[in-house]
Amino acid sequence: MHLYKQYIFYMSKLTEIKDDVTIMFAGDSGDGIQLAGTQFTDTAALFGNDISTFPNFPAEIRAPQGTLAGVSGFQLHFGSVKINTPGDKLDVLVVMNAAALKANLKNLKKGGTIIANIDGFDRKNLKLAQYDDNQNPLEDNSLNNYKLYTIDVTKQTKASLSESGLGTKDAERSKNMFLLGFIYWMYNRKMDSTIKFIEDKFKHNQQLIDANIKVLKAGYNFGETSEVFSNRYEVKAAPMPKGTYRGITGNQATALGLIAAAEKSGLKLFYGTYPITPASDILHELSKHKNFGVKTFQAEDEIAAICASIGASFGGALAVTGSSGPGIALKTEAIGLALMLELPLVIVNVQRGGPSTGLPTKTEQADLLQAVYGRNGEAPVPVIAACSPSNCFDMVFEACRIAVEYMTPVMLLTDGYIANGAEPWKFPSSTELPEIKVEFAQSSNTIENFMPYARNEKLARPWAIPGTKGLEHRIGGLEKEDITGNISYDPNNHEKMVKLRAAKVEGISHRIPEQTYENGQKNADVLLVGWGGTYGVIKSAVAELIAEGFSVAHIHVKYLNPFPSNLGSILKQHKNILVPELNNGQLVKIIRDKYLVPAQGINKIQGLPFHASDIKEAVYTLLNQKSILAGNPA
Repeated sequence: MHLYKQYIFYMSKLTEIKDDVTIMFAGDSGDGIQLAGTQFTDTAALFGNDISTFPNFPAEIRAPQGTLAGVSGFQLHFGSVKINTPGDKLDVLVVMNAAALKANLKNLKKGGTIIANIDGFDRKNLKLAQYDDNQNPLEDNSLNNYKLYTIDVTKQTKASLSESGLGTKDAERSKNMFLLGFIYWMYNRKMDSTIKFIEDKFKHNQQLIDANIKVLKAGYNFGETSEVFSNRYEVKAAPMPKGTYRGITGNQATALGLIAAAEKSGLKLFYGTYPITPASDILHELSKHKNFGVKTFQAEDEIAAICASIGASFGGALAVTGSSGPGIALKTEAIGLALMLELPLVIVNVQRGGPSTGLPTKTEQADLLQAVYGRNGEAPVPVIAACSPSNCFDMVFEACRIAVEYMTPVMLLTDGYIANGAEPWKFPSSTELPEIKVEFAQSSNTIENFMPYARNEKLARPWAIPGTKGLEHRIGGLEKEDITGNISYDPNNHEKMVKLRAAKVEGISHRIPEQTYENGQKNADVLLVGWGGTYGVIKSAVAELIAEGFSVAHIHVKYLNPFPSNLGSILKQHKNILVPELNNGQLVKIIRDKYLVPAQGINKIQGLPFHASDIKEAVYTLLNQKSILAGNPA
C-alpha cells in the first residue's frame, strides 16, 4: 500500500506545457541573485529556448541589507517562441526577503506564482521593507490573488550542509543555489551546466564545490519530494535557425566584435579605458583574450584613456576607448582632437541615467544629443547605435569599419539595458564577416612629396605610420592647411576644412544600408521610430497592434549621424510619427529639425526600459485623439 501511495504522489505532480515564462529572482544585492539568474539563463539557452534578460541592481557594492533601495533583481523571459523583451508582467516572482516582494509585486500577474524565503520575512526584515507593525504579507491574506509558496530556504540550506564543516555565514551564502535548484526542478531543467560552473569557479576549493553542488541538488530534491508543490512546467526549445549558439550580453558582444574587427582588418587592437559602470565589463572581457594580441590599458582617468588610444591609432593600431555618459563628457576635448587629426578611433558609450553621476546602474538613452553635438566647434562624428545584446557585435564591427575607412572617430551607443541583458547569439564564422580594408600611406623619397591631408574619393586622408620614410607631418589640435597639413589661421581655409570634415561624415550615408521596415506597411497610419535598446519592446508592441487591426509600422534607426539616405522619404509617407525614447526627447528633436516632420515623443526617464503596454497605450491615445478631432470618438 505504501508503494501505491508513493506512485500516486509522484503522478500527481503534473507537467504543464508553457509557450513562454517570465521569472524574476529578487533579494539583497549580497544574496547571489545575479548569479542565480545568469545560471538559469545559461541553462535555458543551452536547452534551446529563446531568451531575453534584464538584470537590475543597486549602484552600491553592498547596498543596505533588507531595504527597498538594496533590492537586486534579475528578470528572465524564456520560451519556445520568439522572445523580444524580458517580459512586461511576471509569471513567477522568487523573493529572498520582504523588500524584494514589496519592490516587485506590482509587476506580477494576477494569479502569478510567488516563491518566498520565510527567513526573509522576520520582524527585522519586515520593518526594513517598511511594512506596518504586525503586518506580514505571507500571513495576512493580502496575497490571496496569487499562488503563494513559502520555503524556509535558510533552514533547508543549513540542514543540507550540517556535516560540511562550513560556518553558519559560509553555509548561508549558498542559499541562492537552493532556490536555483528548486527552479530547475520546477521547469524540468538539468543542473549539469551549473555544476560545471561551480567546479570551475571554486576549482581550488573542493569544500566549496561540494557545498554548492549539495545545496543545488537539495533544492531540486525538495521540489521532487515536497507535497506542497504539485505542478511542474515544460517550456520546449524554440525553432531557431540552424547554427551554433551561445548566450551573450551586450558588453561581451561588444568585446568580441572588436576582436573580430581587429582580425579582419589585420590590425592590433588597443583598448584604453577607465573603469565605469556599466561599461567596465568590456574591459574585463577583452583582458581575457590576449591570445589575439589584444592590448588593454586601464588608465588613471578618462582623459588619459582616450589620449592613449589616440596615440595607439597614430601608431597604426585599431584604437578604441569606452565609457559611459560622465566619462564621455571628460573625453570630449580629446574626441575633437581625434577629429582634427582625422585618425580612426572608436568610442563606445554604454549609456546610463544622468546627468552627472545620475543612476550608474540604471539604463537610459540619455546621450544622443551629446554624441551628435557635444563638442566645441563644428565637430561632426559618425554615430551609430546597437539595438540588442547580440547586435552590439555587428554594430561595433561596423563602427571599426567606418572609422578605418573614413579616418574619423566614430561613436557607438549602447545602453545599460542591452549591455547587461542577454540573449542567444548565433555567432558567425570568420568567412561570413565583411572585410575591413586598411591602406597605410606608402613611404616617400622626400618629405615634400607627401601630402598628409590629400583626400581619396571618401574624403579620407592617408593613414601615415610614424617612422615610415618620408611621411613626417605635423599633428596637433590646431587647424590644418588643406592638402599640406601645415598650421593655418587663414579664414577661408578654416571654413573649407570645417566643410570638408562635415562632408566626409555626411558622405557615409551613401555607403551604409538604406533604412528598412521592421514590421508593418509603408502607408501605415502610425509609424513608430526607434533607436537603440527600445528595439525589442517596439517590435513586440507593433506586432500586437497589427494583430488587433491597427495600421502601424516600425522602423529602427541604427545609423544616427548621418542618417540613412532614404530616411526622410520614409518619414514623409506617414501621417503620424511616434518616437519612443528613454530620455526627454532627443531623436525626435533631431528628425524634426532635419526633416520638418511633426513627430511626437513617447518618453520614459525612470532608469527602466519600456513595457510593450507603454508603447501600445501611446498609440491608442494618439489614434483616439485623432478620432476625436475628426468628430469620430472611439
